[in-house]
Amino acid sequence: MTPPVSPAESHEPAGGPQSASGLDAAGGPATASGPDAAETAEILRNALAGLLDGLPPRTAAQAVERLIANYRGRTPTDAPVLRDRSDVVAYAAYRMPATFEAVRSALGALADAAPDWAPGSHVDIGGGTGAAVWAGAATWAGRRPVTVLDWAEPALALGREIAAAHPGLRGVEWQRARIGAALDLGGEGGSPDLVTVSYVLKELTDADRASVVDAAAAAGRAVVIVEPGTPDGYARVIEARDRLIGAGFRVAAPCPHSAACPIAPGEDWCHFSARVSRSSLHRQVKGGSLAYEDEKFAYVAATRFPPAPAASRIVRRPQIRKGQVLLDLCETEPSLSRSTVTKRHGPLYRSARDADWGDAWPPADA
Repeated sequence: MTPPVSPAESHEPAGGPQSASGLDAAGGPATASGPDAAETAEILRNALAGLLDGLPPRTAAQAVERLIANYRGRTPTDAPVLRDRSDVVAYAAYRMPATFEAVRSALGALADAAPDWAPGSHVDIGGGTGAAVWAGAATWAGRRPVTVLDWAEPALALGREIAAAHPGLRGVEWQRARIGAALDLGGEGGSPDLVTVSYVLKELTDADRASVVDAAAAAGRAVVIVEPGTPDGYARVIEARDRLIGAGFRVAAPCPHSAACPIAPGEDWCHFSARVSRSSLHRQVKGGSLAYEDEKFAYVAATRFPPAPAASRIVRRPQIRKGQVLLDLCETEPSLSRSTVTKRHGPLYRSARDADWGDAWPPADA
């Protein structure tokens, strides 16, 4: 399930331009958000706000602070961090919006790379209160069989309660399961089309981490893995990416290829950014007055069927100068390069000025 992430775990590397990839969920491609994304996000915000009614703000803030302090990234799945309903309510209100936006961005990139495909079923491993299934509902219209697997019963119970606010999620199955070597995704309904694993691998031992990725690969037609946007999170994503490719999958996003990542190990890392509206609980715990914050995450989306990945992806914040825009790109031929787009390029120049860190390039209508 999604861990509480401290500010120190989620910041960008300091100093100068970065070769870490980013995608702003608020400004990504139109297909990334799906037809019901805005409505789904609003329903989720309202449901989470309702959870805090009757819970003293200081009690919720103290629970969040304790969860952040206690989280160490190696929490055994037989000792859940979330102890009771007050823990789970505080956790969901604090972390679920960020997880939703990060997973929605990753699923949106998968949808862009597979525009004629939609999952017929969805299993979310370690899904806790269900942020990833909300993200799925925001990305693809219609209903489908959905199952959330997690060890923490209080999180599953609250996830079921929250999902009742969304008509398309009322039929979700919430099942208690150990997330590790014994995980079996081949249930009575058969293998799922889509398997998501978001902010889970950090909590597992090396052996359980490999087992979970292998189980996802064995069951799903598409697998999406999301981790915190830190060097360690990126390393876990690369490890999972390698296992998926070894199992016969092709990378759909964010990479424009399925070859080795061109970023030199240990020198930098690929991550993305999703903008999240800050609740009163966020402001109380973190301080400050901004109405939003940016959730940093790393991910890989891979498929057993042939995807259509981006031709290249912008991997640094575009540098806009007088009459030109500098774009640092990850290319289909696995390499990092810089492209200079000037006014002489006409419409392409206007597109470059509007481009965001993490966007596909060139735009589809170029």
